[in-house]
Amino acid sequence: MDGKTRLLIVDDDPDVQGTVREYFEMQGFAVSVAGDGAAMRQVLAAESIEVVLMDLHLPGEDGLALTRELRAKGGIGIVVVTGLGETVDRIVGLEMGADDYVTKPFDLRELLARVKSVLRRVRTGGVTRAATPTAAMEKIRMGRCTLDVASRKLYDPNGEEIAMTSMEFDLLVAFAKNPNRVLSRDRLLELAHTHGEEVFDRSVDVRIARIRKKIEVNAERPEVLKTVRGVGYMFVPDSAA
Repeated sequence: MDGKTRLLIVDDDPDVQGTVREYFEMQGFAVSVAGDGAAMRQVLAAESIEVVLMDLHLPGEDGLALTRELRAKGGIGIVVVTGLGETVDRIVGLEMGADDYVTKPFDLRELLARVKSVLRRVRTGGVTRAATPTAAMEKIRMGRCTLDVASRKLYDPNGEEIAMTSMEFDLLVAFAKNPNRVLSRDRLLELAHTHGEEVFDRSVDVRIARIRKKIEVNAERPEVLKTVRGVGYMFVPDSAA
């Protein structure tokens, strides 16, 4: 092995393949390309790929199906590529298991930054972590605080209990079960039991704003519960000391 990070581009556009491959090779990556699902599987069988750049609009099997297949196997970072304004594709791609997304036309420097970010998660186990059963979670670090699932309590760094509502607790558990995974507002409402309340998707924003004031070092610049513009929110573990 040459020690280089191995990236696979799954895209049927030769121009995209060539441009992205050239740029990433200049950045020290070992890059392979595939134009469809069959070619992707051949590369994966032959090489130890760490990150896949997945175009969602492919001939034959689409990128969403291939993203789901890759995530089921685990161990590989996935960045999906969508067209400008295709919000539904971005949401579905992320819910299928993608770790991040970019929209065409994309800036190569931004793409590099996103790939490196996903790569860090791959190497620390962040993208392969499955949803953890609540019973096995017990205590979870949530930014500057600790969530005790069994007692349904949140504690500050000094061990003092922080008051929170039932839905705030349910939202924290939903995030804890899905680290480094973007969750849409609708998905959060599904995961956080609303107990028969009439809850609107924008009410999630209000509750997350309240949670941030409790767990973030700086609620105005959140690092634990991050906003993914136009899509939803993502819990980033160990992002606060």
